[in-house]
Amino acid sequence: MKTLTNCLLSLFLLIAAAATHGQHFEGMKYRNVGPTRGGRVTAVAGTVAAPSTFYLGASGGGIWKTEDYGTSWNNVSDDYFSTPSIGDIAVAQNDANIIYVGTGSDGLRSNVIAGKGMYKSIDGGATWQHIGLDDTGHIGAVEINPENHNVVYVAAIGQAFNANEERGLYKTVDGGRNWEQVLYISDETGISDVELLPGNPEIVFATAWKAERKPWTIISGGENEEGGLFKSVDGGASWDKITEGLPTGLIGKMDLALSPADSSIVYLLVEAPGDEAGLYKSIDQGQTFEQVSDHDGIITRPFYYANIDVDPQNPDIVYAMSTGNFISKDGGENWERLATPHGDNHDMWINPNDPDLYIQANDGGANVTHNGGQTWSTQFNQPTAELYQVEVDDQYPYWLYAGMQDNGTTIAVPSIAPYGVQHSNRWIVDTGGCETGPAVPKPGDHNIVYADCKGRFGVFDKRLGTEKGYYVGAANMYGQNPRDLRYRFQRVSP
Repeated sequence: MKTLTNCLLSLFLLIAAAATHGQHFEGMKYRNVGPTRGGRVTAVAGTVAAPSTFYLGASGGGIWKTEDYGTSWNNVSDDYFSTPSIGDIAVAQNDANIIYVGTGSDGLRSNVIAGKGMYKSIDGGATWQHIGLDDTGHIGAVEINPENHNVVYVAAIGQAFNANEERGLYKTVDGGRNWEQVLYISDETGISDVELLPGNPEIVFATAWKAERKPWTIISGGENEEGGLFKSVDGGASWDKITEGLPTGLIGKMDLALSPADSSIVYLLVEAPGDEAGLYKSIDQGQTFEQVSDHDGIITRPFYYANIDVDPQNPDIVYAMSTGNFISKDGGENWERLATPHGDNHDMWINPNDPDLYIQANDGGANVTHNGGQTWSTQFNQPTAELYQVEVDDQYPYWLYAGMQDNGTTIAVPSIAPYGVQHSNRWIVDTGGCETGPAVPKPGDHNIVYADCKGRFGVFDKRLGTEKGYYVGAANMYGQNPRDLRYRFQRVSP
């Protein structure tokens, strides 16, 4: 009995101590110490009703809004969304206050964050309501009927890491109160994109994509019957599969682009083996297609990129986003690079009334141009970075260290910026390694940082700006079969 009493007394003291310890921190709040450099953005949108207003959707940072052409950004999804991962954003062009957001980024990386369905705002993003489709996983596209913003289509790719019945194309006719699954292929094949024909929203195009992520590989595509292009002429009530002129074997992720300037033209970017991959074009509203380009640059790493857009006033001007950002001025036959502030490009929205005004998304954030890409707004004003494993040093005030996804090396930022200039990006310090990190400062000497890069180990000297690398048997760089590695690490090595 004495032993039991002592145990109970010890347990009570531990609970009391924990409660007292927690009280010490009740008045403390988190503050943003930076960096305010952008992270990966996979969805952007705008509105003709307010040309200076744009939205970005980050893969790990939620929804942000600018009302001054990207000069400043404010988060509008915190406290409303249950996930920071955004798949697509659609703004009703007949009412700029109506916004629909599908969650779950469509770039199915190994570190992708799952979605939690659909959200809607009726006040320009000031407040949000969750409107269902919780189990769809990752959403590739949201399309609003331009004549009736209560009619919306949602392309559900599905869960990234397992099969699920909720994949497919969904439609609502009452603003998201009820949803109907209008196109379903299988529990392994979802819908990656949906577009409505300009001038006739009853004609709907949808692309099916078999996709699943596993720790050791990715499944992107399958046999022809498991994917492909589908067309409906009755608002999704019935569907025909379009095959003429398209690849007949393995087929993967696809993306559509249609221009109001000529509704007979449909562009389709296709992932397929060998020289069948590339851009296909239809001049008969998607009944037949012809391949117009097999340019390698526009279909690089398609499970992650695969995005095509077309000028709303000139159907011969086409944009393709992948590792580089490309433009064609002859209907997709020839391509040239269009410089952007950061590589790895994902999405864009072009103002229908002014095609030189658009927003573009990449792994470094979102940027706005008003002159067709000659100049851009900054990406150093949107704290949406994805950070791996935060460490601190023993300086006073201390600095914080982390791997910063998609932005080169590991970094360090001060807990209190010199001269009180908090959030100033001038205080970002590179500390070796690469995006995945981690970065650990040496105790007693903060100038020495131990930094990793996907299995490679390095010692970085901040004073010299140099790094000495070591191989410790944990390398897992791209192109190596896991069975050939001594140790298997999933991007982040300890």
